Amino acid sequence: MPKHTFIRPFINRLQAYSVGFLHLFYPHICIHCGSEELQAENILCIACEKNLPYTHFFSIEKNTIEKIFWGRVPLHEAGASLFFTKDSIVQSLVFALKYKNQKKAGRLLGNIIGRDMLHSQRFKNIDCMIPIPLSKKKQRARGYNQALVICEGIQEKLPHIQILPLLLKHKNAISQTSKDRIQRTQLSPQSYAIIDRSQIAEKNVLVVDDVITTGATIESFCKYILNEARPHSISVVAAAYTI
Repeated sequence: MPKHTFIRPFINRLQAYSVGFLHLFYPHICIHCGSEELQAENILCIACEKNLPYTHFFSIEKNTIEKIFWGRVPLHEAGASLFFTKDSIVQSLVFALKYKNQKKAGRLLGNIIGRDMLHSQRFKNIDCMIPIPLSKKKQRARGYNQALVICEGIQEKLPHIQILPLLLKHKNAISQTSKDRIQRTQLSPQSYAIIDRSQIAEKNVLVVDDVITTGATIESFCKYILNEARPHSISVVAAAYTI
């Protein structure tokens, strides 16, 4: 009898025991409800996935996201895939991405945006994506830029769109997280510095962020790109919109 006839079952059992042992200490559970009934590499259970609060903004002209920027910055198109509320599934995803080193959450959010873009004719001419940048200090602490991870998730659905992380946030730029709506609108375009204008000039640019609240950060970012790089158009997408 061939030697591998005995070895293969042993290896299979060893792998099964290894998975079970790891699951004991690192259980593969839903990041929102804690259910362990997950499939493959999922981070949300089926029930939580079904309960995601979709906005359907991508198919709607003059949607809520676009109205935020009326009179502030000339955007071509804008949209957000999900509604963000306190203690929600979406908050769990964003928190896991930003503070628990869960890049899978960002790629899932990017996949959702990518699917929305695929089903919308309004975003069909996008040439490149630019993630909203973090300061160097914050990126070192976090280990990555969450907006860039979301871009990677979008690119999994739309591989023809290039990611261009060409903008830097100045080290002295202050975090907007703790500011109120009025204070956020005072953010200066000088918070950013562009690396290579030539790669953006005359392109249909998509600016990508995780959550839109007042739109102040994106507004200053887009104004800087418009003034410095002269793209053909700027559109904006985010994983979620705060209500």
